[in-house]
Amino acid sequence: MRPNATLDKLVRFLSSVRGTDKVLMFVQYFTKFLAKTARNPVTGQKFANLSSPISDTRILLRYYGLIPMLQWSLYSESHPHPNAKIALLTRFQNIANYCYYPLEHIYWLAAHKVISLKDATVAKIGVWSCRFWAAYVVLYFLQLWEERKDMLLKKRRILSRRAELLSGDKGERAEFAKELEAEERQLREENSSWTKNVIVNAAYFPLTVHWSLYTSTFPEWAVGVCGTVAAVVQINQAWKSA
Repeated sequence: MRPNATLDKLVRFLSSVRGTDKVLMFVQYFTKFLAKTARNPVTGQKFANLSSPISDTRILLRYYGLIPMLQWSLYSESHPHPNAKIALLTRFQNIANYCYYPLEHIYWLAAHKVISLKDATVAKIGVWSCRFWAAYVVLYFLQLWEERKDMLLKKRRILSRRAELLSGDKGERAEFAKELEAEERQLREENSSWTKNVIVNAAYFPLTVHWSLYTSTFPEWAVGVCGTVAAVVQINQAWKSA
């Protein structure tokens, strides 16, 4: 049998924490949706029984997510984004995550009786962890807005250079055209990535608001839909980078 490139890529994808997490995320939220929309209560409970432990598994996977987060923080500080606003937003996002992750970890340990805390304290920690997650999501929306403005500037520059191309001589035009094609290709890739990030963030936003409140009217089936959408897009992103 010959080696299979797709199978090799699937192994790399599932061997990574990111790939595993996103697949589990899809199963977690899709089964949550099925649990709340199933006509048969017994079937719905079976789906719920699958969704809950997967959620625990994903939280456990995030325990050592603090290490790459520290790595990213150090990198982003030593190599700041050329856009000063994005660099500042990145710093605030890192701060939000440094508050979110430890609180989530403490919440999980207390909720599973690994450490002893009062129920009211556990609930408060859970809510505040999600509020810091919500802060991150809002900050990322602002970053996406700044990225969009940068992409529009790049697009205008490319259009301006394409107009200049028409006035050059034939030899220069051929070389110049190749450069523009490369820039346009890169811009299309950036725009595709940006669109996917907007979708993911928009799907996360109602979830962060939902869990940031002590009482929320946001339905659980909608939680399943939002989580599933975010998972599908991120699986696509992780697969392409595998």
